[in-house]
Amino acid sequence: MKKVIVATCNEDKMKEIREILAGDGIEYVSLNDENLSDIPIIENGSTFEENAIIKAKTISEVTKSMVIADDSGLEVDYMDKAPGIYSARFLGEDTPYTVKNNYIIDQLKSAKGSERSARFVCVMACVFPDGKVITTRGIVEGRIAYEEKGNNGFGYDPVFYLPDRGCTTAQLPPEEKNLISHRGNALRAMYERLKGEKIL
Repeated sequence: MKKVIVATCNEDKMKEIREILAGDGIEYVSLNDENLSDIPIIENGSTFEENAIIKAKTISEVTKSMVIADDSGLEVDYMDKAPGIYSARFLGEDTPYTVKNNYIIDQLKSAKGSERSARFVCVMACVFPDGKVITTRGIVEGRIAYEEKGNNGFGYDPVFYLPDRGCTTAQLPPEEKNLISHRGNALRAMYERLKGEKIL
């Protein structure tokens, strides 16, 4: 079985990736699985693309393998697209997401309707041992909810409201979320690119 390294220690992300690409006959392994979690990755890019490439390139240079990585986050228009690329580190890396979510809700207490527009963005990067880089991008549009709802998903899912579904992404069953999610869209696009180039 072919093994692909994913440059993350986030097991929630790994669970999603494995669910989205289930049945393709490839084993997706995390930095934890490969005992690579102590390799320092300096995410000092100014875009999702730059940070995704930094992660994948750092691990690829160490392992001499093909590595994929994602950088993703929430853009809230009312907050000038914050937290954006700082989504994981917003208000402090170890701050619980319920605190982050309720901070955002509080910031938007005067915002109504379309003023609450937001989107999840995910960029997938694949870096090869020869330095070649491929990136794909996935986006899902929505609004910031007035309160946290739902127990599925993780991170900002409980406050990301989908008007066409009438619920937050945390209220969707995992298989339904994966069909529409930013990570699902970016990952499937990457998978098709790699399949098309006969790499997978």
